Amino acid sequence: MLYKLDFTVNYDGQMGQKGLFEVWAEEADAALGAKKAGIVVDLWKVVGERKVLAIVDVESPDMLDQILFDLPIMQKMGHHVEVDVKSLRRYEDFARDVKERLGR
Repeated sequence: MLYKLDFTVNYDGQMGQKGLFEVWAEEADAALGAKKAGIVVDLWKVVGERKVLAIVDVESPDMLDQILFDLPIMQKMGHHVEVDVKSLRRYEDFARDVKERLGR
């Protein structure tokens, strides 16, 4: 199952930018490892914002929930991270469905 994840990362004054970067560096290693393993299809950092977009391919919603709970950034500062999750459908499947519906 494909999902689009839209992460918004905030931090407070106690953490500071250096603390944020330390956590984010650990998260980057985990994210790139998941990309290498095929779970993450691709990742993008939004320029000028503390936002990351990811497309992931996982077996179930339960698996995605477990992965999100285990992310370093969620374990260390999850109360400052918002994740918007959208389920995706491959366009090829949608196009085939539309064409089949035209034939009814």
